[in-house]
Amino acid sequence: MDIIQIPTHLIDEDKEQPRYQFDEEALQELMDSIGELGLLSPIKVRTTNDGRYKIIYGNRRYKACSALKLPTIPCIVSNVTDEMEIYLEQIAENLTRQGFSPIEEAEAFNKLLNDPKFSSSIKYLSSKLGKPENYIKNKLDLLKFSNAVRSLIVYGTEIKKGKLTEDQLMPLKDLSMEYRDSLALIMAEDEMSVPDVKRIARLFKDKEVSDGTKGKLLFKTGPQLLETWSSFEQTKKERAKNAELKEEASADNLTATISGSSSSVHAPLTGQTSGEERTADSAGRERARAAHEEARSAAASAISEVFSDSSAEQDQAPDSYIESLLNLLLATLPAPSALSAKDLPMLEGVERKQFVQDVDTLIGDLEKHLTEWRSVKDMLTVRN
Repeated sequence: MDIIQIPTHLIDEDKEQPRYQFDEEALQELMDSIGELGLLSPIKVRTTNDGRYKIIYGNRRYKACSALKLPTIPCIVSNVTDEMEIYLEQIAENLTRQGFSPIEEAEAFNKLLNDPKFSSSIKYLSSKLGKPENYIKNKLDLLKFSNAVRSLIVYGTEIKKGKLTEDQLMPLKDLSMEYRDSLALIMAEDEMSVPDVKRIARLFKDKEVSDGTKGKLLFKTGPQLLETWSSFEQTKKERAKNAELKEEASADNLTATISGSSSSVHAPLTGQTSGEERTADSAGRERARAAHEEARSAAASAISEVFSDSSAEQDQAPDSYIESLLNLLLATLPAPSALSAKDLPMLEGVERKQFVQDVDTLIGDLEKHLTEWRSVKDMLTVRN
């Protein structure tokens, strides 16, 4: 492969080549090196019909030599004319060079796939460039972002203010368009680390967070979004713990109710309970208090399960049925406690409206229970 010196003024840049971003600091370092040691690696060119030469690869070296006003540049001259072969060679060469940004790669791959003069496939590109298909697909995903975001994408993994790495963007690529670009710009401005970007992305992917809330979150800074994620995850853990406590309480209450119902069929109603029964009821109430937000649904489920097959028993032993129901409610309902404004959950929009509806439903159910139990008390008074 011959290397010849070609006059600099006869060489033209290839405006269609995949690399167009050139870091000024890195270019200056290259100029300093060439000025001291000369150009150690020749550029590659092809001949054109007008007797000039067009660069296949080596645009950055050409820029450095031109800036130094070198009269000639060492070149390798190629006779290749196939556009696909030339473009693939340009990509392959730049993939080995520092500074070829992910967005430049993405645009080059997209051009090979969608430009009519190429019309290639991911599988073909993978085999020709020696890159896994997923590597190419991940680069293409960067094109989901707007031009404002793409212009910030840089080579490497170092987090810089006002810039974005591919690793920072990958967690955001599958978010809805109305959140994706805005979050990317926030991540760039606040220099958010990749793990923190992943946490914030999970917050916006969570279906429990309403669209209205997500829209308001876009006005927060990166650190504020991370704090919101932390609070949200803590709340989820507390809910899961309360649900577990509720299941345990429901199971214990169900066992105690079935046992009490069975014994009451064979024994008269005394109006008193043994020490063990009082202890079991107390323990049940303690568990229910810890899961007070879900106690009502637990009671409804238990009542339905215990008494759905007891219609015949109700006719034969109404006292046993009422006593069992009373024991279940006493064991399930949480003990009264003072509630203040600071205990209210931080809800907005649809979530707040749903919470208010749930409170209304609870009040209605409790009022119905109160009416029924007052009636039971009146009947007992009349019986006496």
